[in-house]
Amino acid sequence: MPRPADTTPARQRPALRERIGRHVLLSLVLIWGLGSTVVLGVGNHFVAEAFDRALLDDAHALAAHVRGGDAAPGTAPLQLDLTQREVGLLRFDQSETVWFAVYGDGGALVAGEADLAPDGVAPGSTHTFSQLRRDGRELRRVSLRIDGPQPFTVVMAQTTAERTQLLRRLLVYSGLAQLWLLVALGSWLLRGIERDLRPLSDLQDAMDRRDAADLQPLPQALTQGAATSDVQRLGEALDGLLARVQQSLHAQREFAGNVAHELRTPLAGIRTQAAHALAHSDPAVWRSELEGIAAAEQRASRTVDQLLALARATEGGIALALQHLALNTAVRDTVLRYLPRADALGVDLGAEGLDHAVAVQANLALVEGILNNLLDNALRYGRGQPPRITVSLHTEADHAVLCVADNGPGVGPDLAGQLQQRWAQGDPGLQLGQGAGLGLSIVARYAQLMGGRLELGEAEPGAKATGLAARVWLPLVALGTRSSDQTTDKIDRTDGADDSTHA
Repeated sequence: MPRPADTTPARQRPALRERIGRHVLLSLVLIWGLGSTVVLGVGNHFVAEAFDRALLDDAHALAAHVRGGDAAPGTAPLQLDLTQREVGLLRFDQSETVWFAVYGDGGALVAGEADLAPDGVAPGSTHTFSQLRRDGRELRRVSLRIDGPQPFTVVMAQTTAERTQLLRRLLVYSGLAQLWLLVALGSWLLRGIERDLRPLSDLQDAMDRRDAADLQPLPQALTQGAATSDVQRLGEALDGLLARVQQSLHAQREFAGNVAHELRTPLAGIRTQAAHALAHSDPAVWRSELEGIAAAEQRASRTVDQLLALARATEGGIALALQHLALNTAVRDTVLRYLPRADALGVDLGAEGLDHAVAVQANLALVEGILNNLLDNALRYGRGQPPRITVSLHTEADHAVLCVADNGPGVGPDLAGQLQQRWAQGDPGLQLGQGAGLGLSIVARYAQLMGGRLELGEAEPGAKATGLAARVWLPLVALGTRSSDQTTDKIDRTDGADDSTHA
């Protein structure tokens, strides 16, 4: 289950370097404790093995002086062939006290301490070690069994003070050495953590000092000196965020400025026409001026709608939902919707290539926006004799090509690229005064958001009146997928925007 959110105020939470430092120090302490435990265990094993070997050697030396025990009748019983002085030398130790006992096969004491009983020796073994307490002291005992005509057992025991002291010194010396190494290692790690995290502190200070209106990229010196790529990636992410915020603010300011600029002239015209109408009492003048006011309002409303569409296209490019779309169906529906208007204007509106299914990876709203702007431009400016507009659809390689062509005067090659920029108009637009020069820039932007492009050229190359052909290239759906699939892709195409959508 998810962890509950930490409600501690940010100022009361430990800094990153403190948390990392704590984790490092805790790990080092655990390593030190584990290392000391391992050293103690290994040291105890080898110390015990060395002392036990010495104790066993003493038992063998004592067994070598046990005499008697032949199988012949009348032989002497077992006895220890050592003088008191030799026994003293055998038991001599500078720091430990040693006891011994020799027992016959029947358990009779041959020599030594009567209360130093032997341990049972396992079959197949000659000796065994064990612990016992005597007079309140801990003893280490070895029981050595000697087989022969008359078997006997030698028992030797000694105190453990020396081996305990040796283990204590081993633990202290090794623990101090490990502690010194861990302190040195911890200091080095903490300094390294401080050094590696310093760019984060510098980055935080730079962001705290920055004015809200300053959206310039971060100085490269803040992240170039970082020892890890994480700080570099964080700086790049912040730069990307600042760039997106700057782009959004720029779009907002541009939209507000464009609306103010484009509405200034229509509003002034409306005010002039209203004043002119009020100065006359002739209803015919009133009607004429009201018709002019309605036309000016319509042009202003269309300009604002186009500006809003372009602003939404710019903002929507951050995460645009694309899906499999039947392009021929979308084109057919739009052409049918424009037929009444074309008939009212006396324009022959036709379509070609819509009988074959063409599936593209696109957005329906953007496709409709492309067709609306292209057909609107063609109906406004493509006035041939007789006026004719053809909407065609075909495929080339891995793209679908949507073409809207008219038989009007067309544009020259030098204007074809400029018309995709904002506010750009051809000679017909300047003469008619019906548009703001935003329609083709919106089409170019919509096509770019869907991974396509807009091309402007001649509708009838080589003819005297060539007309204008606007071709939109959109990526086809990969083979083997169905147009009804509802797979949605998220794309980010704002970085690839060319200058034509921002002019």
